[in-house]
Amino acid sequence: MRLKSFSLVASTLALALPALAGCGSSSSGNGIASKSATEIVDEAKTAADSATSVHVSGSVKSAGSPVTLDLDLASGKGGKGEISQGGFNFKLILVGNTAYISGSSTFYKHLGGAAAAQLLAGKWLKVPVNTGEFASFSSLTDMRKLIDTTLASHGTLRKGATSTVGGQQAVAVTDTTRGGTLYVAATGKPYPVQLAKGGSESGTISFGNWNEPVTIEAPANSVDLSELKSLSGH
Repeated sequence: MRLKSFSLVASTLALALPALAGCGSSSSGNGIASKSATEIVDEAKTAADSATSVHVSGSVKSAGSPVTLDLDLASGKGGKGEISQGGFNFKLILVGNTAYISGSSTFYKHLGGAAAAQLLAGKWLKVPVNTGEFASFSSLTDMRKLIDTTLASHGTLRKGATSTVGGQQAVAVTDTTRGGTLYVAATGKPYPVQLAKGGSESGTISFGNWNEPVTIEAPANSVDLSELKSLSGH
């Protein structure tokens, strides 16, 4: 059984998000453009931590292969959405310490073989994320953990110009040590807007729809990981 092949997706994405994360806001100028690069990042983190939800989307490269995501995250609840990696697309729902994964027959066959594809046809795979092969998914769909990790880990910062990003005014902060530029809203609350990364891990991650309602519920038709593992005697 090849379950570990897709448990690596979340950790791959976490590595591809280099130092900073992002999203948007509206209203009048918030004075963020007059602050230092470090102060801008700190205020972006504070604003993001106070939010109840966020939409995360974009694509980055890891080892030359694109990882694309489209996720809705709710603080303290979990997340849901779709991820594409290695030519496969799958849906993901995280509720507490449990993740539910849904994909095509080809996806399930790649994940666990022909028997897995048959067992999981039209169903969700239910897996624990507090331990085991899929533990890395917990950081991917934990809003506070994802944002705190990406905003807290950075090298030397340099403030750039204010420009229009995602349809709004935003101040650029570049990590000159690790690469990547964070754009923080220059109007309204200083939410992160976008992260642009170059080089071998090039791509763009955007965060939006702050504080909009997100409903996260466990799907009814799921198969527990232990049942899937029993097919191969593990």
